[in-house]
Amino acid sequence: MRKFEETQTAIQLLLFDIIMPKKNGQEAYEAISKIRPGIKTIFMSGYAPDMLREKATMGDTIPLLAKPLSPSKLLQKVREILDQ
Repeated sequence: MRKFEETQTAIQLLLFDIIMPKKNGQEAYEAISKIRPGIKTIFMSGYAPDMLREKATMGDTIPLLAKPLSPSKLLQKVREILDQ
């Protein structure tokens, strides 16, 4: 959060793991969305996507990528989201 607050105008896309040590990806996304509504975001997780979507309230509008994934697949999705 601190890094985002310091450089928020330079950040075009958020990339979060759903499960993180201090604040999970959804909590971080919700906090940042209050500062920059509509910021482009991608979630990643090694857990089953269906299980995560049931527990999360992020809806179907934010992409959820299953790990492991190749760097090229990640870059392709980042480009796709940035181009929207």
